[in-house]
Amino acid sequence: MPLLGVNIDHVATLRQARRCDYPDPVSAALICEKAGADSIVAHLREDRRHINDNDVVRLRKELSIRFNLEMSLAPGIVDIACRLKPVQATLVPERRQEITTEGGLDVVAQARRLKASCARMQDKGTAISLFIDPEQEQIDKTLELGIGIIEFHTGAYALAPTKAARDRELKKLTAMTAYARKFGLEVNVGHGLHYQNTRAVALIKGIHELNIGHAIISYAIDTGLFQAVKDMLALARVNGV
Repeated sequence: MPLLGVNIDHVATLRQARRCDYPDPVSAALICEKAGADSIVAHLREDRRHINDNDVVRLRKELSIRFNLEMSLAPGIVDIACRLKPVQATLVPERRQEITTEGGLDVVAQARRLKASCARMQDKGTAISLFIDPEQEQIDKTLELGIGIIEFHTGAYALAPTKAARDRELKKLTAMTAYARKFGLEVNVGHGLHYQNTRAVALIKGIHELNIGHAIISYAIDTGLFQAVKDMLALARVNGV
C-alpha cells in the first residue's frame, strides 16, 4: 500500500501570481496532513518562483508528518538544507527556464558532486532521495553512492501519447522498481501523476510512496483540498484501507 506525499508548490504559485501573502502553502499543507497525507513535498527553487525560505522554515516547524524538501545541488540551497535539517531531501535537476522538472537527475555524471553534498546533509540527520529516470545505470550509481532512497520520474509514463506507449513505460517502471527493491532501495514515484493514471502505478509491487502535487491542487479548486487528498488516497491505497 503506497504512501502519499502531497506537493504544495502550486499553492505558492497562486500566491506569487499576486505577490501577496495568500493562499498560504503551509496552511494547505496542514489541511493535507489532516486529510491523511503521509508527507508534504515542497521544492525550494533557486529563483524562488513559488516556495520561499520562510515557507520551508514554517513547514519544518509546523508539520507533524514528514517534510520532504525538493532541491537542486546549488550550494546556497544545500546550505539552507543543512541549516533546516528536513526529515528528507529529494535532489532533483533544475533548470531556470523550465516550467517544471523535465527529467531525472543524472547520477552517473554528477556522482562526485552528489557524494559531497549528500554527505553534508546526511551528517545533519536528513535522509536523501535521488529523483532519477527509471534506468538501471542510474540505480547502480545510486547504490554505489550509498543512497537508500530513489524517486522515479514518471513523466514518460504520464505523457505517453498512446496506450501502447503508456503500457511500455509502465512495464519499465515495474521492472526497474523490482530491480531497485532487489538491492534494498526504497522506491518512490512522481511527476505528472493525476486522477486518471495513478492507479496503475500504485499497483506496482514495491512502490513505497507516490508524490503528487499539481493534480491534487488543481482538483481541489472543484472539490476542496481536504476531499482532493482523500480521493487521491483512495486511488493510492489499493486495498481500500
